Amino acid sequence: MHGLFGSKQNHRSISKALAKDLNTPVYALDLRNHGDSPHVKRHDYLSMASDVTHFINSHNLESPILVGHSMGAKTAMAVALQHPSLVSRIIVVDNAPVEAGLASSFPRYIQAMRKIEDSKLTKQAEADEILENYGGEKSLAVRQFLLTNLTRTHGSNVLRWRVPVQVLQNALDNMGGFPFHPDKERFEKPALFVRGTMSHYVPDETIPIIGRFFPLFRMKDIESGHWVISEKPHDFKDAVIEFMTPDE
Repeated sequence: MHGLFGSKQNHRSISKALAKDLNTPVYALDLRNHGDSPHVKRHDYLSMASDVTHFINSHNLESPILVGHSMGAKTAMAVALQHPSLVSRIIVVDNAPVEAGLASSFPRYIQAMRKIEDSKLTKQAEADEILENYGGEKSLAVRQFLLTNLTRTHGSNVLRWRVPVQVLQNALDNMGGFPFHPDKERFEKPALFVRGTMSHYVPDETIPIIGRFFPLFRMKDIESGHWVISEKPHDFKDAVIEFMTPDE
């Protein structure tokens, strides 16, 4: 499960690699309001967890392992805490079960995306320029990631966003929240927390609360920023395989 503004395409390569190395099916999902999934006004972790639970049940998946990055990480945690009997273990990538504000870059991205939408552009290079100058994103890799959401209107050259920008703007506060309490919900099965050492989303002070929600958790640090899987795919794959390999 991908993060905000992402899609199932983000993790295509790592999904194929894990399917091969672990000899197991891997399902990459588009969460609601992303990729090819439907657009709906409600966008929060309880609704996304309900979507994922429906997917698990409708595909008759037995004891799946949930893997999620960022927004997808909190969604994975939400499913595990709501339906612990449904899930065998979880892998949480660079997020923690706490209420914490999103990086200040996300509201800037939204503003730039709104400007791009209103400008009725026909060239992706023009959209990239707005993201860099108006949105303040100097990283080409991050801009290219955001621009994967651009598509063309049917029968027109005008570029539009694949994601509902206004809905996601309204949901930014929800994305920083976490609607569970460790005295009420707990997942007492294996959990791997992978964090980027140069990211701020899983500071050391969150470790005690992680342990209250997920008493059997392990922590793995990878030298990267927030985009752990795309920045260090081999290190991430090794961490997952180690976690999945039974102890002698």
